[in-house]
Amino acid sequence: MFYEPSRRDHGLPHDPLKAIVAPRPIGWISTLSPEGTPNLAPYSFFNLVSENPSILAFSSDGWKHSVSNIRDSGEFVWNLATHELMEQVNLTSKPIGPEESEFDLAELDTAPCRMVKPPRVAASPAALECVLIEIIEIKDRHGRWSGRLLTLGEIVGVHLDERYIEDGLVRTERLQPLARAGYFDYGWTDKVRSIPRPK
Repeated sequence: MFYEPSRRDHGLPHDPLKAIVAPRPIGWISTLSPEGTPNLAPYSFFNLVSENPSILAFSSDGWKHSVSNIRDSGEFVWNLATHELMEQVNLTSKPIGPEESEFDLAELDTAPCRMVKPPRVAASPAALECVLIEIIEIKDRHGRWSGRLLTLGEIVGVHLDERYIEDGLVRTERLQPLARAGYFDYGWTDKVRSIPRPK
């Protein structure tokens, strides 16, 4: 089969693109509103895009609460979504008002950060404190704004539960990071295999 994404002429009940480009790590982003309300939302268009400087990026469909809060405060936190927290991650995708907190909705405790004001998810084994670099309005090939926003943040602090470090290495398979796999599907990493790079 062949189809053009802009035409959505695939003839299927759902666009398969997000199931093809998978699994995708989840940007579980916590922010603070100008009024001081903690916000928490998962984004499936997310990844680490640079190691030095340490930069991550996530894309949002419009000016959702997370991006608006980041624009106003210049700060946010990425929280590691894990298999154990899958139900809470999914619950925090529920649309609620800006005066409400997804932490309360999902019954998640907050933990303080050191270098930024937004809280982190206490139950998450890792969190990255970030400072805003830029919010980019994503354009299509014709130069038209797509309605999507790309947020870039520099990681200025890392929280890591030392129970997941073994022989000096973070054991990813023990963290069991959660990922999106298209549609309403999730996956997680519980097995890894090391292959040395060729010299």
